[in-house]
Amino acid sequence: MILKNLGYLYQDYCLRMNSLPQKISITEALNQACQNIVRTDARMLLQKILGVNHAYLITHPEQQLTLDQTQKFHSLITQRIRGEPVAYLTGEREFYSLNFQITSAVLIPRPETELLVELALERISMSQSCEVLDLGAGSGVVAISIAKNRPLAKVTAVDCSAEALAIAKINIKHLDVNNVCAIIGDWFNGLSLTNKFNLIACNPPYIANEDPHLNYGDLRFEPRLALVGGEDGFDCIRSIINTATRYLVIGGWLLLEHGHDQAETCKQLLIEKGFINVLSYPDLAGILRVSGGIYEGEF
Repeated sequence: MILKNLGYLYQDYCLRMNSLPQKISITEALNQACQNIVRTDARMLLQKILGVNHAYLITHPEQQLTLDQTQKFHSLITQRIRGEPVAYLTGEREFYSLNFQITSAVLIPRPETELLVELALERISMSQSCEVLDLGAGSGVVAISIAKNRPLAKVTAVDCSAEALAIAKINIKHLDVNNVCAIIGDWFNGLSLTNKFNLIACNPPYIANEDPHLNYGDLRFEPRLALVGGEDGFDCIRSIINTATRYLVIGGWLLLEHGHDQAETCKQLLIEKGFINVLSYPDLAGILRVSGGIYEGEF
């Protein structure tokens, strides 16, 4: 039924676009697109094609699109109708007030993950150097956001995907960050045991293999490697908690993003591994989204 509806929307949009004059205005283009997709999406796609911001669209409603711009906009709209995420179509997404470049090789940055950054920043001094590790860095949003706001911190970003790491390196250069080092590795495997960190932050895969949400929305297009955490969703979380103590200084923090119903299990795993001051923290929707604790040393 969903595929049938998408096919109808696609055909309907094509028919209406073909019936328009070859040259159309910004207003006409948006109005046509908004009959099939939400206005915010249409606006962001048109901004990408024209290379302008939202204010420009508002102040130039009668500007005519060139034939090439119209065709490119038409192509993006049809891809969006088929369900492809806007972030992948535009190749960018804002996160923590920074504009990141992304591709389908990395997760789409989400507002919920900003909580992980905020909690990390609260635990990193503005006036002293410290070592920070971002595991599963993807496009680098967490590592770079921390580095930008704590210039004395030395941030290591690790990911097992060469494609993802390439995007992270592009963002490091694009955002002019000089205190992030991006390395390839499967969690801690790319590090030496001599590496010790004051804080480890991670947004690991935490969705269960058979979770039906994987078949809907943007998740359909995102890399499974960065989403799925085994049969119960805890494979990566368990591995990280069990290994993190080897790489934390005494008094160091481990912070993990997790699913909406995983806080209690995460806290229990942290406590069993000897972490203290173990707590879970809610996102803006009130959902417990990040859990963490302090490494007190072997017990």
